[in-house]
Amino acid sequence: MIAMARYRAERGCFDMRLGGSLAGKYKSADEWIRDAIAIGYKAAVFPLQPGADRSETREYVAAMRENDIVNAEVGAWSNPLSPDAAERESAMRKNIAALEYAEETGALCCVNIAGARGAVWDGPHKDNLSEETFEMIVRNTQTIIDAVKPVKTKYSLETMPWIFPDSPENYLRLAEAIGRGAFGVHLDLCNMINCPERYFGVAAFIDRSFDLLGAQTLSLHLKDIKLSEKLTVHLDEMPPGQGAMDFAGIFRRASALGRDLPLIIEHLPDNGAYERAYRHLRGVAEAAGYGDKLI
Repeated sequence: MIAMARYRAERGCFDMRLGGSLAGKYKSADEWIRDAIAIGYKAAVFPLQPGADRSETREYVAAMRENDIVNAEVGAWSNPLSPDAAERESAMRKNIAALEYAEETGALCCVNIAGARGAVWDGPHKDNLSEETFEMIVRNTQTIIDAVKPVKTKYSLETMPWIFPDSPENYLRLAEAIGRGAFGVHLDLCNMINCPERYFGVAAFIDRSFDLLGAQTLSLHLKDIKLSEKLTVHLDEMPPGQGAMDFAGIFRRASALGRDLPLIIEHLPDNGAYERAYRHLRGVAEAAGYGDKLI
């Protein structure tokens, strides 16, 4: 399988790699890879965290390589913008360790959100979108990257509805201000649908996001979103197929990037739900004429 992947890459044959997380705890790489293969994954979130046993880490890395499953990302979920100094320092250490682990495991990226200025690590706060916070994010990101100086992986920030980067324009501005070659884009389009304009204009919003960020995008999260009729504005994340996300538009733009790109399903309660989401998304891709570009 590795030989086939190399053969395709050498001939300019690139694919969208549909994959995701897996629910539950696993005792071994053999158990984990069995379930990943059963669903059909060709990309996955690395299932271990920094500090994991080295031999166990090597087993998971080998299992993914042997089965041509791309290590899409290592998570560093924490709050480097916390108002609590101890929490900020702990989060920075966690991000540095996660970026080192992404480098060790060959992940395409290490990903975190930028953080939040309030007590809730991923929540809204009046200062989240201030210029002061923008500058704090730039400094934090530079510090993390400069501490590791990764060669095989990159550091990235997941988009959010009320924290930078909250729009493709702000993501581009942030990347330019960070100014590090080891920084890349983690594109979660669902998380940026934070108003009715973007919700009802989702196709145009997807195009604008890819126009500005496609060249720097390392990995995507695939989630759906639904606007309810309850006042004032309520937007809820949904499993793929239960909202208004234009997945065909995502496949159209992702398939034109000219490189392998992981498309990651997340936030589902069990592996049955992950498999249903996988089947739905594959069906959308095939119906839209991109089935041959989705592995």
